[in-house]
Amino acid sequence: MEKPKVNPYIFVIIGVLSVSTSAIFVKFSTAPSGVIAFYRLFFTVLIMLPIYLIKYVKELRNMTKKDYILSTIAGVFLAFHFILWFESLDYTSVASSTVLVTLQPLFSFFGTYLLFKEPISVKTIFSAVVAISGSVMISWGDFYLNEKALIGDILALIACALITAYLLIGQAVRKRISVVSYTFVVYFMSTVALLLYVMIKKEPLYPYPTTDWIYFLLLAIFPNLLGHSLFNLALKWVSTNIISMAILFELVGAAILAYILIGEKLIWTQWVGGFIVISGLIIFSLGSAKSKSNQM
Repeated sequence: MEKPKVNPYIFVIIGVLSVSTSAIFVKFSTAPSGVIAFYRLFFTVLIMLPIYLIKYVKELRNMTKKDYILSTIAGVFLAFHFILWFESLDYTSVASSTVLVTLQPLFSFFGTYLLFKEPISVKTIFSAVVAISGSVMISWGDFYLNEKALIGDILALIACALITAYLLIGQAVRKRISVVSYTFVVYFMSTVALLLYVMIKKEPLYPYPTTDWIYFLLLAIFPNLLGHSLFNLALKWVSTNIISMAILFELVGAAILAYILIGEKLIWTQWVGGFIVISGLIIFSLGSAKSKSNQM
């Protein structure tokens, strides 16, 4: 495997900061969830298209039938991840929805063990349990604040499983093709799936206020191009487990932005839970760094 020119963990950090803005832009938009998701991917594809046609379109010939099938499945998973997560934000708070959608280690550790035979240490399991416990504490108080919160929590949890499956597929395919080719194909397939979904539900693609179009574009630039695309880039060198743990920082960033921008107050369980999540991430990071140094 080629050595990265830039430390891939830098991509992970930028990606986490970028995806933290996603829930806020969705909350600000007045469009239905399917429409928001469609335009998020549609604008992403439009922005990537010139670069892809100039430099990467020839790589389509190097993709196998299996790569196309897996990329299509990943695109569908990504599409419905967005739909279900955006829907969850209509029922529960930004903090609780983001908490549950970032519980990826639960699925990721199990998936990488089955698919890639990646070993899971006791310290890794412990750090995941600590981080996930903090996530549960953050959302616990919200269960009592809103009687519809349970619906939003279930939708966010399903969305979490879908995004983890999407990342696991990426970990397999990205070892064979470039990040631009993989990301473009996945985003294109996801856009098609979302368009079909919107058409079936008969949700209008227009008109919407100017502010909504700005949010659609911002969703494409920050959470997608500077978020998911950088995660896909890092997957060539970084395990899905590490990215899934790092994404837990998204809930902290999203909660802070929600407090500042839309006035969602944080109760004590969210503050304490956030501290526990960060503690779990520190334990995991130290364990990963020590394991990596022992292998060198």
